[in-house]
Amino acid sequence: MTFDRITVDPDLMGGVPTIRGMRIPVATVVSMVADGMTVGEIARPSA
Repeated sequence: MTFDRITVDPDLMGGVPTIRGMRIPVATVVSMVADGMTVGEIARPSA
């Protein structure tokens, strides 16, 4: 199974799967969804 939006690069975040083009670990996004955050809340840049 291949995902276009998830990348694994040993030189980025120690090889942890991240969202393509960002330094956001996939596990962080999964945790946010599990905590009940909406897509808008997750996508909103933090201040």
